[in-house]
Parts: sequence; C-alpha cells; structure tokens
Amino acid sequence: MDTTKIIIPPAILFFFFFLLLHFSTAQSFPSKSSGDIEWWCRTMPHPEPCRYYLSHPSAPPHVINRSDFYKISVKVALDLSIHAQGRMKQLGARCNGEAEKTAWLDCWKLFGNTVLQLNRTLSPAGDTCTAMDAQTWLSAALTNLYTCNKGFTELKANSSFMQPVLRYNVSDLISNCLAINNASLNATVAGPSWVWAGRRRLMQASGRTDFVVAQDGSGNFRTIKEALDAAAALRRSRSSGRIVIRVKAGVYAENLQILSSLHDLTIAGDGKGKTIITGRRSVSLGYTTFSSPTVSVFGDGFVGTDITIRNTYGAGSQAVALLSGSDQSVFYRCSIEGYQDTLCVYTQRQFYRECDIYGTIDFIFGNAAVVIQNSIIFARTPQKGEANVITAQGRTDQNQNTGIVIQSSTIQAAADFKPVHRTVKSYLGRPWQLYSRTVYLENFMDSIIDPAGWLPFNGNFALDTLYYAEFQNTGPGARVLRLRVKWKGFHIIRKPSQVRQFTVGNFIDGGTWLPATGVPFASGL
Repeated sequence: MDTTKIIIPPAILFFFFFLLLHFSTAQSFPSKSSGDIEWWCRTMPHPEPCRYYLSHPSAPPHVINRSDFYKISVKVALDLSIHAQGRMKQLGARCNGEAEKTAWLDCWKLFGNTVLQLNRTLSPAGDTCTAMDAQTWLSAALTNLYTCNKGFTELKANSSFMQPVLRYNVSDLISNCLAINNASLNATVAGPSWVWAGRRRLMQASGRTDFVVAQDGSGNFRTIKEALDAAAALRRSRSSGRIVIRVKAGVYAENLQILSSLHDLTIAGDGKGKTIITGRRSVSLGYTTFSSPTVSVFGDGFVGTDITIRNTYGAGSQAVALLSGSDQSVFYRCSIEGYQDTLCVYTQRQFYRECDIYGTIDFIFGNAAVVIQNSIIFARTPQKGEANVITAQGRTDQNQNTGIVIQSSTIQAAADFKPVHRTVKSYLGRPWQLYSRTVYLENFMDSIIDPAGWLPFNGNFALDTLYYAEFQNTGPGARVLRLRVKWKGFHIIRKPSQVRQFTVGNFIDGGTWLPATGVPFASGL
C-alpha cells in the first residue's frame, strides 16, 4: 500500500502526544529489549505505517519497553478503526447500485467487529486477557479487513469510493500488533486425554429452556428469528448467564444472524435431520460470501446442538450454510450441508464434535483456530469438470494463531457421490492464502482422496509458505504417502511431539473452556 497517502486525523495526533508522554515515565526493560519508537518500528513487519503513526513530528519519541509499545500500537489501531468506521458511515451514501451497497454493508459490520476485537484486546473484561486471547482477537480483527475488500471483488463492485477508509493502513498496524504479541505466546499445557464430565450438565441446561420454538404453536414462538429477538431483549436485561432456545423438529426456512451482543447462547434442536434450518443465498444471487450464510454466529460462547443447517443453492457458486465468528463456540451433533463454501470457520476459537459436514469445493474454509473432532466429512458431486477440495484455510499473516485441524474423523463419499467418485478427483485442501495452515490427525480417509492429497490454488502460490501436515491417518486415501505432493510447506509427521501444538488442549486452549459446555472432547492425541 502507498504509505505516502496515509491520512492521520488531528484528534488522534493530540491523543498520541499524551499517550507517549505517559509511557515515557514507565520503567523500561534492559537496553537490549528497549529503544525509542524508531528503534521499535524497525523491528516490525510493516515499519513505515508504524513510523508514521507512532513517530509523527507532533509526537516526540520516547524510550519504552515492549509491553508499552504493544499497548500503544493496539491503541493506535483501535482509534484508526473507530475513525475509519465513522468515515465509512458517511461514504455509504455514495453507493451506486445494489452490489456496492451489499459490499459496503459487509464492511460496515466488519469494521464494527474489528473495533470490538481491538477494544477487548486493549481492555479485556475482568482484566483476564491471555496472550492467546489477544492473538485470537487480533487475528479476527485482521481477517475482517481482508473480508471487507473481498466482498467488492466477489460482486465486481466498484470500491473506489472506499479509498478514504482503505488507505488508513489499519491492516498493517494490526499485523504489527500480532508480531509484538507473538513474542508473549507460551505453549499451553494439554489437559487429560478425554473429558466426558459435564455431558449431563449440557443436557440439563438444554432442558432449562428460556424459549421454545415450534411450528405447531406449542412453544413460545413459531420462528427462530422471533426467539432470537426475545433472547436479545433478555440479554440486555440479564448480562450474564446462558440463554437457551429449544427448537422443536421442523423445517425452518430462515436466514439467521446472531450478533456479537448475544453471547452465551445455546440453540438445541431435536436432532440431525429433525430440526432443520435452511436457506439458499449465494454469490450468484447477489450476496457476498460473507452475507450468504443460512446461519451466521458472532455472539461468543455459542453452543449449537442437534441441528441441521443447510444451504440448498447447489453446486456452482459460493453459498455458505454456517458462518461462525464466535469465540469459544461449539457445534455438537450438528449436520452442516451445502456444496461450495459450506462451512465458514470464519474467526476465533471453535470446536466441532460428532458433526456431519457436506460439500464440494473449499467446503471447510476460513481463518479461525478450529478443531473438528470425531465427525464425518462427506464429499458430494461437484459440477462437471470440477474437483472436490475439502479445506481452504485463510491465514494471511504468519503470526495469526489460526488453522484448520481435523482429528479422529472420517472422510468419505456422500450417497450422491459414491456412483461417480472414481471419475472426480478429491483433495484434502488447497492454499487460499499465503500462510494457509491445515492439519489432519488420526483420521480415516476413504479411497476418494487423490494420491497427491493436496491441490495448488494458483500455480506456485503459497507452496513454500503454507503449513500442511498429516499424522497417523488410515484408510485407502492415506495409504500411499510417497505419492503425496512434494511442496516445501507439506509435512508427513511421524513424531507425536511435532503435532501436539495442534491438539484441542493446545491449539484452541480447550481445557480452559470446553468442560463448562458439557460437550465431550479429546484434549490430546
């Protein structure tokens, strides 16, 4: 990005001066780990935006330690994001047509979520933010900004009217924050191998419902949307405690958005194939990938159980069934069904257990830190001439603590694909972004998986910078590993110690939050 065009509002300059004055009195670490702003900026992935915003002539440099530098950097990114969102609201009037308006609306929501993530990174509730928490929230903030730009590209909409916002270089500033905080990350000690305690508590919680949805009129509401509105009102009056919605069997043709403000929500159905939420939005129909989901979840601590979530658009376009940007979210005994881009594991820490996931192209994608465990992944029949690709992980920055981990699961053909699977190639994944990271641990892979295993996304793009790994998988699709791709970033792992960082206990810190959900999980290998 052209840093000569960076704009900095006067009010933010005024704030920087007093912020730096405050930190100039702070105790510094020894000289080998301290220096003035210019010294610190030279160590950053994006030094120029750092110098511009933190070493502006109106704000004299001061000696600070790493912790202070990190706080200043996050605060700068937060204030610029707030300013950008305000500017974006003004720019909305310049939208020319539905495509621009749809993409702009995505950006408005995404910048709002970035403000939320940066704000809680700087001022976490209860002052309990760990380095992993911060890296998770910073990773989400950065992914939001990429997704904003992507929407205009998908709809072939003109984004020139957004340039006053896009040239603030917020992405580079967040990337710098990720680099600083990465030094503070420590390995998490894994918990016990199996945690079954609490399963009864989950079922009891599901029995203590706040709202019941039933199409026959036997509940509080006939639609899930009405129950969500009631839950949002209840959350405004009751800030803590879990809210439970029971959805009885039926087919609910609804597109649902669970906002960030509706945290600690459980939606419990009557079982896969019984409680069904369905929609058919797609990019081909004028939606962005981000706005196409049948169900979109951003409220932290979400638990979904015994539900089927579908996008019925079919093959041929991005059409998301479920998008989750909910931190510490769980999906248990759910069926997630679509074709291209079925499940968007969008951002933050997620866990899927005993779920069925159906799709064709890139049907598990996104930039969350996610573990999918004891599930069944079904490849369906794509359009003629296309191949199936299970994953497309979207890590854009090497310091993001994100990736897709699939463990102790089964990969096989769906019923419609079985008769034709020998005529269509199926792959474990392809690199959607430069630092794409996907790991398969202890799965059963049926014969549908091509011996090469993995597929390039665009020529040699990311083949050296990605991280793909396979560890102790079985079945005909994992048998002939000598025929796997020879990319620098691909690894066949033999030692358990090399993949323990990708277990539930370590990768998503599951031992600290999953027991309270009552969902069974394996913490380690």
